[in-house]
Amino acid sequence: MTNQNFTQKNSDSFKMFTIFSFIVAAGMQAGGIFFMEASFSAKGFYAMSALMLVHTAISVTKLLRDDEEAKRLHNKIEDAKTEKLLKEINQE
Repeated sequence: MTNQNFTQKNSDSFKMFTIFSFIVAAGMQAGGIFFMEASFSAKGFYAMSALMLVHTAISVTKLLRDDEEAKRLHNKIEDAKTEKLLKEINQE
C-alpha cells in the first residue's frame, strides 16, 4: 500500500504573508469605500457586497478543502479494503 498520509504544510512566513495581504486588501477596500464620493446608502451597498464577497470566498475555499479531505478518507478506506482482500487471497 502506498503512503498517502503526506499532508503539505504551509510555512509560517507564507501564513503571515497571506494574513498581511488580506489585511492590506481589506483596508484598501474599506478606505476606497469610505473616501468614495457617493451617498451613504451607496457606500453601505458597496460595503455589504465586499463583506459578502469575502464571506463567500472563505466558504468556497472551505468547501473545496473539505471535499478534498473527504476524497482522501474515502481512498484510504478503499485501499484498506483492497489490502485486506489481497491478504485473504494470499493466505489461501
